[in-house]
Amino acid sequence: MDQARRFEGIWTFDRQVCVQAAMLLLNRILKYRPELAEKVQAARETYGINVDVGMGRKSGKTKSKSNRRYLKKASEVVTQNPQFNDPFAQRLVTYLQASQYKLLKAYRSIAAQEQKQRLINIISNAMRRSLDSDEIIRVAVQELGKALLACRCLIYQCRALDVTATITHEYLSSSVKSVVNQEWPLQDNPLFQKVLQTQEQVSIEDTSLLPDYCLTETPQGSKVQAKNCIETLISQWEIKSWLMVPLLYQGRLLGMVELHHCGSCPHHWPDDKIDLVQAIATQLGITLIQAETYAHLEELNQQLEALDRTRSNLIAITGHELRTPLSTIQVCLESLSQEPDMPAELRQVMLDTALADADRMRHLVQDFLTLSHLESGTVEWNVEYLPLLECVDLALSSIRAHHSQKDLPNITTQVSTELPLVLADGEWLVEVLSKLLDNACKFTQSEGTVMIGATSNGNNMLEVIVSDTGRGIEPKRLEAVFDRFYQEEGALRRSVGGTGLGLAICRQIITRLGGKIWAESEGKNRGSQFHFTIPIVSNSEQNREGKSKKKKQT
Repeated sequence: MDQARRFEGIWTFDRQVCVQAAMLLLNRILKYRPELAEKVQAARETYGINVDVGMGRKSGKTKSKSNRRYLKKASEVVTQNPQFNDPFAQRLVTYLQASQYKLLKAYRSIAAQEQKQRLINIISNAMRRSLDSDEIIRVAVQELGKALLACRCLIYQCRALDVTATITHEYLSSSVKSVVNQEWPLQDNPLFQKVLQTQEQVSIEDTSLLPDYCLTETPQGSKVQAKNCIETLISQWEIKSWLMVPLLYQGRLLGMVELHHCGSCPHHWPDDKIDLVQAIATQLGITLIQAETYAHLEELNQQLEALDRTRSNLIAITGHELRTPLSTIQVCLESLSQEPDMPAELRQVMLDTALADADRMRHLVQDFLTLSHLESGTVEWNVEYLPLLECVDLALSSIRAHHSQKDLPNITTQVSTELPLVLADGEWLVEVLSKLLDNACKFTQSEGTVMIGATSNGNNMLEVIVSDTGRGIEPKRLEAVFDRFYQEEGALRRSVGGTGLGLAICRQIITRLGGKIWAESEGKNRGSQFHFTIPIVSNSEQNREGKSKKKKQT
């Protein structure tokens, strides 16, 4: 045999050679792994290797001897037979051991790949069932925690500048404390900052031996603060070994995967397990960005639908509210110009009609401009302390001036003079009250009732209520009535004039003044209530305001 050539393998049907090779391998195993003696003996009995090489089979009596005597005899055979010590035998044993190692390594690699693919398939199936990120994370955290035999597995969404993250999904083994609904520190956690800086996984086998980067300053605090933060987490949640893997998409942080081993013994994080977590993190990052994109798409679709409704309403309102008065004005002016002998009384009627429709158009254009200024933020606010009752009286005067008394419903006021002052811009507050009262009067018949009242809700806010016994609003449309150009029905647009901007203007004004506005109704023909809140002046501030006014008067 050429000693210089590399040994590649053998192929033989000679039982003596096969038995010899098996004997060499089993004795080599026995030498380096004596604790496997029973398994070695079982293998020899199974495959009939209980023979002295070159001497034939032993009797059944020999097979029944104790393991100790047999192993001693086998050892003597190996040491006494010189053919076991030649280079061929040694190379044969080495080759068999190397082959066994390669097979074991290949098996482990295949098992790891199978486990990785199985987890990815589970997450992919969850993603196909739903694009809800919470559902996908819930499935992933359970499967990943089980696969890696972790004591605790956390997956949460976060961004680079988040101070904390609320834990909503976790996997727990038995006798480990849950961190669900806990505020998990991020900016003060040096591990999180290390992951954010390197955009790679960070692992600690033994948290009692923290690496140097855990003792550096974080963007939110000093070294002491960073050390206290991580030591508090380790102590409170009994974390002995820690692994953090980021969820990234094109360099943007979307979330984090954390694996904890609790107890007293450190845990080594094998490379294949870290690779598995990173593969799952990559898949989750893609999944989260898809869910985020889908949510944004849904939001954009809703905005487009709202924009389309606004466009349709604008066209309908413009066609009705502009064309009708323009046609009336044109007819009146043509009649005046073509009939110079028209009686004075009829001439005056024509002029009054044209002026009324011109004023109607002016109000329509004014509503457009008012809403535009409010939405663009170009309005100058003059906030001061005001009695609400004065604003209500001004609004009622405006309503009575624009409506004939016979068409108005019965309007009652329940606003006490003992109410605290409100902090608002008087002109805009009167505008809100006027539009709400005008809206209530338009949709309430003359035999109906409109009531305006106010109460203090105990949160430094005054709640104003404008209620009526009119047509009411369907419950599903209570929020939509505040949209721009919103009108209930085509029939209402024909029977009741208006631009559909009044309530949208009211919402803008009340929001700018620091309050809220909403509508309530039990349904059609059940009346409606419009509520809004406005800040009030505390008693101490009211006393100071009264003293300052007295000083000015003296």
